Amino acid sequence: MSEIEKPGDAMAADVAKVAASQTSFAARIRNYFLTGLVVAGPLAITVWLVWSIITWVDDFVRPMIPPTYRPESYMPWPIPGTGLIIAFVVLTLLGFLTANLVGRTLVELGESLLSRMPIVRPIYKTMKQIFESLFSKSGSSFRKVALVEFPAPGMWSLVFLSQPPGGDVVKKLPQGEHVSAFMPCTPNPTTGFFFYVKRSDLIELDITVENAMTLLISAGMVQPDSEAQKKLASLAATAKAAQAARKTETVQ
Repeated sequence: MSEIEKPGDAMAADVAKVAASQTSFAARIRNYFLTGLVVAGPLAITVWLVWSIITWVDDFVRPMIPPTYRPESYMPWPIPGTGLIIAFVVLTLLGFLTANLVGRTLVELGESLLSRMPIVRPIYKTMKQIFESLFSKSGSSFRKVALVEFPAPGMWSLVFLSQPPGGDVVKKLPQGEHVSAFMPCTPNPTTGFFFYVKRSDLIELDITVENAMTLLISAGMVQPDSEAQKKLASLAATAKAAQAARKTETVQ
């Protein structure tokens, strides 16, 4: 004897279908929104950063240009980026002039004058060393990325390696080859910790500084390429085995 479908059961089935369709529609809307956010978010932030840099350079350079030579003096609206273009041309021309004998002589004369000023001398010397390390091809600042065991045994942090210590610092450090290391914070890599560490306590990585920065800023959500990731895991395993071996030797 076949069961007779009750009106209440049919109504409940219809309500369930409507609820399922509404849930599916809401899920699709949410997925579309998140997809649009993923596409538009990085683009909007990039445009905002570029526009902020252009505006900042324009506001800094434009007051130095006489009003007669400003493009907005002949046009009904200001042209963004003119200050940036002028700064690029001036810096390129300055580099060209400095590369010859006359330019180098003038630069050396200016530096000799600054070196005689008690307050200006240390500031200029420090700024010059920082800019030469960051932008000079011969500089060694942040050329390599490494792992250091921090903040606890078995936990590893990324560090950027710069120049080895010199002067009185290298004399006071314990025996062994040391290197300067900067460990940035996440997700703001402009702050962090600077310290000297033995090179033997580091695991140098075969990844670029850009990839390491991306890894730090994303808090690990964006990983380097698979080959580098495999090598990183292999190096971490090797370091762990070496640490276990040292503990065994200590116990014996």
